[in-house]
Amino acid sequence: MKFKTIPIFLVFLCMGFGDAVGPFVSLAKESFNLSYTMAQLIPFVGFIMFGILSIPMGILQDKTGKKIILLLGLIIALLGMLIPSLLGLSTYPIFLITIMLLGAGATILQVAGNPIMRDVSEEGKYSRNLSMAQFVKAIGSLSGPLLPAAAAYFWKGDWRIVFPVYSVCLLITLALIALLKVEKSREKKQTATFASCFALLKNGYVFMMVLAIFVYVGAEVCLSSGIPLFLKSAYNVDISTVGVLGTGLFFLALTIGRFMGSVVLTWMSPKKFFIVTSVISLLGIAGLFLGVKAVAIVSMFVIGLGFANIFPLVFSIAVDAMPERSNELSGLMITAIAGGALIPPLMGLVADKTSVLMGFLVPLAAILYITFIALKNAKKA
Repeated sequence: MKFKTIPIFLVFLCMGFGDAVGPFVSLAKESFNLSYTMAQLIPFVGFIMFGILSIPMGILQDKTGKKIILLLGLIIALLGMLIPSLLGLSTYPIFLITIMLLGAGATILQVAGNPIMRDVSEEGKYSRNLSMAQFVKAIGSLSGPLLPAAAAYFWKGDWRIVFPVYSVCLLITLALIALLKVEKSREKKQTATFASCFALLKNGYVFMMVLAIFVYVGAEVCLSSGIPLFLKSAYNVDISTVGVLGTGLFFLALTIGRFMGSVVLTWMSPKKFFIVTSVISLLGIAGLFLGVKAVAIVSMFVIGLGFANIFPLVFSIAVDAMPERSNELSGLMITAIAGGALIPPLMGLVADKTSVLMGFLVPLAAILYITFIALKNAKKA
C-alpha cells in the first residue's frame, strides 16, 4: 500500500505545474509584447477550467473509475506541454491553447487525485498523505518561477525550458499510473449525475464544507496578489523586491507548512489540527493590522503556515464523512476552487473604497468562517 502512494504523489507534482500560469503572466507579456489586459487572459483560461470541468469529470469518474480519469488528465496536460516543446510558441493564441490544456489537465488531476489518495492510503493515514501530497504539489508550483530563473542564470536559456521538463515528468507519471492497480471502492452507492451532485448541496454539512473550499481558495489568492500592493502602500517597499520579501515568503511558508502538516497528522487528529491551523491563519492576518513592518513580514510567513493545510483538511474530512459520495464531493469541491477568481475582485473593491490594508478584511472574514467550520467539525466528532 505504501508503494502505491508514490505514483499518486507524482500526480500531485504534475498538478502543481498548473500553478505556473501566475509566473507565466510577466514572462509571456514580455515575450509577446502584450498589454496588461491581454496578459491576464493567461490565468483566466487556466482558472476557468475548474468551473467548467470539475463536476462533469466527477460524474465521469463515477462511471469509469479514478484511474481512468487520472490518465485522461495526464494525457491532456501532456498534449498541452508537447505543443510548445515540439512546435514552439510562435503566437500568443497558441500559448493560450497550451495554458488551457494545462489548466484542464490540472483540473482533472485534482478531481481524481484527491479521492484516489484515500484508496491507496493505509487506514487512518488519508489526511496525513493528502497534506504530504499538497507539499509535493507546492514543489511543482514553485517550479514555475524557479525553472525559468535557473535556465537564465545557469545556462543562459529561455523560460520556455519549462515545457520539455514538464513533458518528461508527465510522461513518467503517465507510465507509472498506467501500471498502478487500484482497488475500487466497495461501498454501495447510487450512480453520480449532475442532479445528484447539486442535490448534495442541500445537505447542510456538504454545503458548508464546499463553501469553505470556495472562500479558502479566494483568501489564498487575495493574499498572494495583495501582499505586494500592501507592502508598497504601507511601507513603500520597492515592487521589484516584493517577489522575494512578500509573495515569495508566503509561498515558501505554504511549502514548509504542508510538509510539517503531514508530520503533525501522524499524531494529531485532522479535526483538532484543523482548529489549530485556522487559528494560526487568523493570528497571521491580524498581524498585518498592527502597523509594524517587521511584524507584517513575520505575519506573511505565519499566514502561509496556517493556510498550508486548510485545503487538504477540509477535503479529507468531508470525504471521510461521506466516502460513498467521494466522486460527487470531489467534483463539487474542485469546482469551488473558482472562488480564487471571484473573491479577489471583492477585496479590490473594498481596497478601492477604503485602503489596501482594509482590503485584507475580506480574507480575514473568509478565515473566520473557516475557523467556525473547524469548530463545527470538532463538535460533530
